[in-house]
Amino acid sequence: MKWFDSFFELKARNVAQHSSRRSAMATLGRVLVGSALVPLLPVDRTFAADNASAPGVASASASGAASAPAAGKSDDPYSCDYWRYCAIDGWLCSCCGGTSSSCPPGTTPSPITWIGTCRNPHDGTDYIVSYNDCCGKTSCGRCFCNRNEREKPLYKLSLNNDINWCMASGNANYHCSVSALLGVAQQ
Repeated sequence: MKWFDSFFELKARNVAQHSSRRSAMATLGRVLVGSALVPLLPVDRTFAADNASAPGVASASASGAASAPAAGKSDDPYSCDYWRYCAIDGWLCSCCGGTSSSCPPGTTPSPITWIGTCRNPHDGTDYIVSYNDCCGKTSCGRCFCNRNEREKPLYKLSLNNDINWCMASGNANYHCSVSALLGVAQQ
């Protein structure tokens, strides 16, 4: 066992001779600053896709929306197939106490959004849709929807839906997502 102690004593003395307190403090400072910046990174919510019954589409029975009104497939705000949800990613606020375009009570819309262009199947017109995360409560957990039609890579943040946009608000807790029509898209 003496060789074990001698080995570690030699290594400790070697480190002490070849490094300074200043470099140790600099390394410690880099670690502390780096760890303080971790909460500022965008949050990926793709883990919730495992809860959906099919990729990108949550069934009514699995999502808790079994009592939702049964409208046409592309007109039902409780369904992931609703035409205004072409670029949404998250829990649908229409299943969480809000509507397809307004946050539930007790939550506030995120100050920054991502946008998409969705085609209304009834009039064939493309509309600009703003997607807001509703912030202030923990995740709703009902009616998950992840549609990535015409999504841009992550380097174009304003067109990407995999970011927790609630990080820009006072309360960073994500609850659900809404879609608000901004206007008709110009050709």
